[in-house]
This record gives sequence, structure tokens and C-alpha cells, in this order.
Amino acid sequence: MGYESEARDGTNGAATPSLPERLRAHWLALPSLARRGAAGVVALIALWIVYGPFFGGESVSYRTATATRGTVEQTVTALGALQPKDYVDVGAQVSGQLKDVYVDVGDDVKEGDLLAEIDAKTSETELAAARARLVQLQSELAGSQAELVLAQRQYKRNLDLAKIDAVSRDDLDTSETAVKTTQATIASLKAQITQQESTVEGAEVNLGYTKIYAPMTGTVTDQEALQGQTLNANQTAPTILTISDLSTMTVEAEVAEADVGRLAEGMPVYFTTLGAANERWRSTVRQILPTPEIENDVVLYTVLVDIANPDGKLMKDMTTQVFFLLGEARDAITVPVGAVSEGEDGKSYVTVMTEDGPSQRQVEVGLTNRISAEIKNGLDEGETVVTGVSSGTESGTTKSRRMPGFL
Repeated sequence: MGYESEARDGTNGAATPSLPERLRAHWLALPSLARRGAAGVVALIALWIVYGPFFGGESVSYRTATATRGTVEQTVTALGALQPKDYVDVGAQVSGQLKDVYVDVGDDVKEGDLLAEIDAKTSETELAAARARLVQLQSELAGSQAELVLAQRQYKRNLDLAKIDAVSRDDLDTSETAVKTTQATIASLKAQITQQESTVEGAEVNLGYTKIYAPMTGTVTDQEALQGQTLNANQTAPTILTISDLSTMTVEAEVAEADVGRLAEGMPVYFTTLGAANERWRSTVRQILPTPEIENDVVLYTVLVDIANPDGKLMKDMTTQVFFLLGEARDAITVPVGAVSEGEDGKSYVTVMTEDGPSQRQVEVGLTNRISAEIKNGLDEGETVVTGVSSGTESGTTKSRRMPGFL
């Protein structure tokens, strides 16, 4: 026969209640105040589970900067190179072998110093031939002048004899013709002598050109022809040396066509070199060349800036970064340009950190550039402004975001 097991309460023989029924019985057995406290804890746990990822692991921090006094500049920037303002290419005016060079690159020379010599044999030969031809013509002239004296005497004698019919008409005419012919020969020889004297002078000048002297005081900055090299001056004058006056240098800055219209002669400018990026050289614009250079379809205008170079720090072909000053505000209150925003009303605002937290404030902005902004009114030196907002998480990551109410 089958048996059926049934749990019984040992007291009254009733069936044992299930687990949910037992929990409910214990809950009802608690005082009402305890029941309310437990319910609040449960609610807090539920809120943490739902919203904890948004609030529990994230903190907000502000990126700030202090308003300080400084200089704000509006500039047009360009790259350039340094060149001597005054220089001369010393060339050869006669052909021949470069016999001697007496200077080296870097030597200082004075006007009139002997720099080099070209082999003078050819020029000496040409001068000797020109002088010999001149002596020959002078001798021929002397002979013709003597012949003229004789012809004039014969003609005068024949004139006297013709008065008494002691000479024929033909002899008289012949003697007259001899005078005139000799006079013409003398005139021709004199013209040839004048021409030959010019030839001699030219040969002497060419001989002088074989010695090359410094045309100006300066420094030898380049040597293109070497000792022993043959120079041909028949077509173009070959350059031997370059002498430069390094006491005044010129920056040749290449300015884009979009910016050149903002520049003008006399505008203040400063530049730095690659070797001394923290040293500024100040001057003004001397000239804007009207003809541009086109490189890879980019139109660039050359702007010239002169600068004194008494200590020789600036050297030929140095690369420069040039800053043309469109405007400058000195000893002004400045903040990072990122701290300034424009409101919907078109006015400028900054967010200032106060004891009560960040607070917006209207300000008057002056000059600005890519880094700083001049604050004319609305902010005092030393105040802290917000440049951005960052949120950090427990995992160590950082997120940037805009806070409500920030411009």
C-alpha cells in the first residue's frame, strides 16, 4: 500500500509555511519605524545601481589661467634670409689665366687693395705692338713734314720764276700739287697717330686690368674663380670674388599675396634667427618689391628690411622668421584667447573663478592673436579665468566637456 508523507507542526499538527510566507510574517512582525528605515535603504541602493555610473565615478575640474600683464601683438609672419645690403661682384675685364689670388673668403679688405692678378703676357705684347705702330706713324709724319717743306720751297721758287717766264706752266702746277699732296698725307698721318694713341691707351688700360683691386671696403664673402683658372672675358665678365659690407644687413622676407596688402614702408618689424630664437632684432620695412616670385603656384612678394650689424652676429644667408607688427599693446592685462567667448548678444565674456564657483563676466577685448587676448575692461590682474572644463573618472581617463552656462 502506498504511504503519503506530510510535514506537520509539532505543536498543533498544522502544515509548515513556505519561505515567502515566513519572510512576510517576520516583516509584519517588525515595528513600523524599522520597516520605514529598511525601505529607505533599499531605495538608496536602487538609485545607486541606476545612477551610480553617472555620478559616483566622475569628478569635474576646471582648466584655469591667471590674468597677467604682458604684451599682445598682431603680426604678419614670414620667412626670410639675410643678405648684405651693399656688395659687389669683382670680375675680370680681360681674358687670361688667373695667375695669383691674394685673399681668401672671410678676409677683410679695403678699397684699393690688390686682390688678384691675371697673366699679363698677352696684354703686354698688345701694348708693345700698339706703341711700335705709334712710333712708326710718328716717323712717317716727320718725313712727310720734311717733304712738305721741300715742296713748299720748290713751289715758291717756281712762282718767282713764272713771273719772268723762266719756268713752264707744267712745272709750276707740279710743284703746287706736290705741296697739297704732302699736306694731305700729313693730315692723314696725324689722324692715324691720334687713333693709334687711343689704341695704346686701351692696351695700357687692359694691362692695368690684369691687376684686380678692391672696389670697396668690406669682407670677401665668395670666390668663384680659382688660381690657375682660365678666364674668358670676351662674352661676359667672369666673377672672381664677391666683396660685401657686412656692417648693414638686409632681410629679404617672402610675404604671401594675401598678407602683403597689410604691410607698408616704415612699418615696425622684428625678426629672429634659427640660432638665436630668443633674441629679437628690430627695424622697419625699407621697401616692398613690386614684382613677385611664383613658387608652386604660390605668389610671394619680397619685403626688404635693413638692420645694423656692428658686432657681426648676423651672417649671410641666415634663415629668419620675420614678424611685421600690425598692432601692439604693451603692459596690458592678458588672458589666453581660449578664455574669451562671444555671447549671442555679440559681446565678449570670460568665466571667472570666485569663492562661489565659476561666474560669467562681460569684458572689453582689445588686440588678439592666436595665443593671447588683451582685456581692456572687466578683469583685474591676478584674477583666475576658466579656459576649459575636464571630467575625470575612477579609471583615470579624462573627458573635456562644456558646462551648462559656459559660453
